Amino acid sequence: MTPVAAVDTWLAELSDQRRLSPHTVSNYRRDLEKLLAAAGETTLASLQVHHVRRFVAQLHGQGLGGRSLARTLSAWRGFFGWLGERGLVKANPCDGIRPPKSPRLLPKALSVDETARLLAPFEDDDPLQGARDLAMFELFYSSGLRLAELVSLDCDVLDSVAHEGEIRVLGKRNKLRLVPVGSKAREALAAWSLVRDGMARPEEKALFVGQRGARISPRMVEARLTRRAVLLGLPAHVHPHMLRHSFASHVLQSSGDLRAVQEMLGHASIASTQVYTHLDFQHLAKVYDAAHPRAKR
Repeated sequence: MTPVAAVDTWLAELSDQRRLSPHTVSNYRRDLEKLLAAAGETTLASLQVHHVRRFVAQLHGQGLGGRSLARTLSAWRGFFGWLGERGLVKANPCDGIRPPKSPRLLPKALSVDETARLLAPFEDDDPLQGARDLAMFELFYSSGLRLAELVSLDCDVLDSVAHEGEIRVLGKRNKLRLVPVGSKAREALAAWSLVRDGMARPEEKALFVGQRGARISPRMVEARLTRRAVLLGLPAHVHPHMLRHSFASHVLQSSGDLRAVQEMLGHASIASTQVYTHLDFQHLAKVYDAAHPRAKR
């Protein structure tokens, strides 16, 4: 089996059996292309730990950061593990290799006041798009959805929103979870449902559609959110994931229930959710600085 054929077979298994998202599989493919390019004429079976260390050092020298290198090494390690199970390599040359550390960046979240400004109704040039945008962004913030989860929603979720105040979301690795929908989001969704037929094609099932009447693209959602933030005078560059971060941060500030936030976000590990405790501490520190007599200059 040629290296390229081996890569194709492994990625096909990841997609079909482990149900990894097309985005993740595409990233893995790019990572493995880097491995094959670095190996050159050296066969995969003859690669040793010192080879892989050199490859990682070269990628780091080209500007790849610690997080990107960690993902790259994870892809390589998984690929060599798969080759080893089939007797195509004797050992995994990635074992024991760690990527260089990079500073952990905290996710950026809007304040409660900034979020309120972003979600305040305003007159849009196109009333249909305005109603759709408000429904999308209210739902983003209300339920902490990922961008891919939002654009994949179909109209059939409107019944559960209206009657149960919640929706079923198909998250990463096809995991279903129930997420609550707040009153403001329910109102915005109800308003959008009344005018949606004015934009959507007759046969379209998607809840949110673009100007051509088909399911809205993630890029268009990003563009509309950026546009809205600029028109409303928000200082930061606002992107869809920032609304998810804001949801998590604000719920944690109010409840302190990390496990509940983990469930609502659909995180497989509590470690992924714990980053929001740092945002919560930053919020508390600001309150302290503003209120404590000894904190003031």
